Amino acid sequence: MLAFVRGPLQAQSLLEDPLLIAGAVVLLLVAVTVWQMVEIVDAYDKAALTVFGDYRGLLEPGLNIVPPFVSRIYTFDMRTQTIDVPSQEAITRDNSPVTADAVVYIRVMNAKRAFLEVDDYKRAVSNLAQTTLRAVIGDMELDDTLSRREMINGRIREELDEPTDEWGIRVESVEVREVTPSAGVKGAMEEQTSAERRRRAMILEAQGERRSAVEQAEGEKQSNIIRAQGEKQSQILESQGDAISTVLRARSAESMGERAVIDKGMETLSEIGQGESTTFVMPQELSSLVGRYGKHLSGSDIEGDGTALESLEFDAETRELIGLDDISEIIGEIDEQATMDVEAMEEEAQAIKEGEDVGSGTDEPIEITELGDESDRSTDD
Repeated sequence: MLAFVRGPLQAQSLLEDPLLIAGAVVLLLVAVTVWQMVEIVDAYDKAALTVFGDYRGLLEPGLNIVPPFVSRIYTFDMRTQTIDVPSQEAITRDNSPVTADAVVYIRVMNAKRAFLEVDDYKRAVSNLAQTTLRAVIGDMELDDTLSRREMINGRIREELDEPTDEWGIRVESVEVREVTPSAGVKGAMEEQTSAERRRRAMILEAQGERRSAVEQAEGEKQSNIIRAQGEKQSQILESQGDAISTVLRARSAESMGERAVIDKGMETLSEIGQGESTTFVMPQELSSLVGRYGKHLSGSDIEGDGTALESLEFDAETRELIGLDDISEIIGEIDEQATMDVEAMEEEAQAIKEGEDVGSGTDEPIEITELGDESDRSTDD
């Protein structure tokens, strides 16, 4: 109990000792002084140092020792900083009211100038950007302000470069975020856009109708060409058939005339045979005709004694007489001429497609007169 009473009494006596109090004050003062002498600057900052209000220099990033109690530190961020430019109302050169805002990107290049040359460089750059934005928009027409953002950005940056260089600030970029016309102007622009779209739609529709008409006319033209070619080929084939039929009829009539002559000769021979005379004088032509006629009538190639005779095919004279070779040659010429006419028709069709004159092609007529000449020649023979 006695020890407990003595403890509080000793503590009270220590507090009343002036030396102990002075030592505690000195220790506290030393701690505060050390705290005031040490200044830590971040890696992305620089700090301006003043002593008694006098500029003494810039503090680099890291640990710095400064005079205590009489120093002041002003820190500057050396990174790229963003400054929002509030919306600004402006009137364009063609008297259209618009509202625009922007963003300015800046960087402190010289902290000493930013400290000594301007008071609050951020607020200064923002105010300068606002006035410059209004001036640039007021010098342009409405259509340019809506479509030429890059030009607006470039002009604002040029206007900001000179004064901000003196402040140790570099303007890295300026971006106009939005340019908004007034409500009345916006309504007029929407009507203009609608009218332009209707005009384009009408133009496209007219072009489509025109193309459709052209293609339809071209199709009808090709159809008419093909129809005309078919009719022409049909007429050629019909005329060729008529020519062949005429030739065959002529040959048939000639053959029947020869048969009539032979029949008449046989009747004459029959009458002569009924006479009393045993000697007869016959022309050579009649003998030849009678011999051929007799073989064809009998249809036999066997003599009376059983020996085989030569084939009863038409000899050269008979073929020439009835015109078999001429008919084959004429038919071949007609086929060749038909082939040439078909090729000429194809060339004419191609020329028509290329815009050439349809009448420029040549159609050589089929010469039938040779049939008559051959017939006359065979008859004469």
